[in-house]
Amino acid sequence: MKTDRAAATRRAWLETMERFRFDPDVPASEAIWSPRLECCSRDELRSIQEQKLAALVPFLYENSTFYRRRFELLGLIPTDLRTVADLQRRWPVVTKDEMTQDVSAAPPYGTYTTVTNEVWRDNGWMMFTTSGSTGAPRIFRYTQNDRRLFTWAAARAMHAFGIRRTDTLLLCSGFGPHVFAWIAQHALTHMRVAWIPGGGLDASARAILVQRHRPTVLCCTPSYALHLARVMQDLGFDPAAQGVRLVFVAGEPALGVPQTRARIESLWNARMVEFYGCTEAAAHGGYSCPVGTRSEGPVFAHLSEDSQIWETVRPDDYAPTGPDERGLTVVTNLNSEGSPQLRFLVGDYTTLDAGACECGRTHVRAMGSFVGRADDLINVRGVKFFPADIERAVRSIPGVGDEYEIVLATDDGGMDVMTVRIEHSEHAHAAALIERLQAEIRTRVEIRATAEVLVPGTLPRTEFKARRIRDARRKT
Repeated sequence: MKTDRAAATRRAWLETMERFRFDPDVPASEAIWSPRLECCSRDELRSIQEQKLAALVPFLYENSTFYRRRFELLGLIPTDLRTVADLQRRWPVVTKDEMTQDVSAAPPYGTYTTVTNEVWRDNGWMMFTTSGSTGAPRIFRYTQNDRRLFTWAAARAMHAFGIRRTDTLLLCSGFGPHVFAWIAQHALTHMRVAWIPGGGLDASARAILVQRHRPTVLCCTPSYALHLARVMQDLGFDPAAQGVRLVFVAGEPALGVPQTRARIESLWNARMVEFYGCTEAAAHGGYSCPVGTRSEGPVFAHLSEDSQIWETVRPDDYAPTGPDERGLTVVTNLNSEGSPQLRFLVGDYTTLDAGACECGRTHVRAMGSFVGRADDLINVRGVKFFPADIERAVRSIPGVGDEYEIVLATDDGGMDVMTVRIEHSEHAHAAALIERLQAEIRTRVEIRATAEVLVPGTLPRTEFKARRIRDARRKT
């Protein structure tokens, strides 16, 4: 009987997701892919979310041991979560720690998944993992249904960026277990946009690809966009003269760090756009529109509300934030067979604004984009700040290199100390640079730090998310 209920709720969930794929195959206009979804009223968006929620909740209850157990511990049944208000009032956020504990207790996939071995055998697409840097890696098995849904959602986002059939994109990413690169290439194929795979190549080879084939869109992490530009310069090429018009970034804060954005756009003579998501809940949640990346006015990213419910919560007690209050992002994923989630704590800081955008889209906007994830928050002697705060200090130094490193240690007296290491061509005359950087850090995060100036090329480069923090503090 339970098997029958699980199968019936799965069918109902898949049919519901498909029913809301309006205008699925081609863009409706030069500006908007799906007017019925991207420009509908707030009331219509809420209606879509709640119709999907009505199918999702019983699906999770019948197909995920993790979620069924959570319902029972909270004394709830699926009909208790009929509306978004019910969800936010009665369902505590799901954290990464909960998932890590679950997968440790039930390796290798945990019980949060809705994909059985049978479903995986018959309809599996790809398996993606988190890094596992703070515990057991969390595994997510996505299905062919997920691939189709993610492809469409990501294509809509890329259309909002301004990517068109006339473009050629260079994807500077290795095709490992990282969901973003795979979604990007499927979306580009769906849009019939030509792309160049850059996986498995070093930066020099990619630089030559740019110079030789002149892609109009570059796709990579923000730190790699800076690195690739410098490699081009070392090879005698001007990155600004290569015809790249869009730099499409993901994986690290960039749009919300004005100095980094300005540096990337200046080096490439291109507009930078940003893609936002997470492995746990379908990596297609947020995206730039032309208005949110203008050189004047505030920057922001839209969050896809017909396929997800977005909210922010306070970091101390996970209570909902008030109007115009900054908080941590929480997502309810309404667009997946393999990993739908109810109030998963993504954990990036932003401020949400539900006001209509000049671009015509009505979906909520993350104002200032995203400046740091709660997981990345640094605490030194009781002072809390983000790597992005240090990045702003670093970028304020004229002539500073693109890479930097934050080293945390414990001194002989048992006190936590911080050193910020930068690269600069004037490293032989570092005293003034050190004094300037230490002052900039003190102004921004109100802590005294030591600075080091290194020879350019000393710090490591990577095509994936940059590792900016090295924590060597003694554990107590």
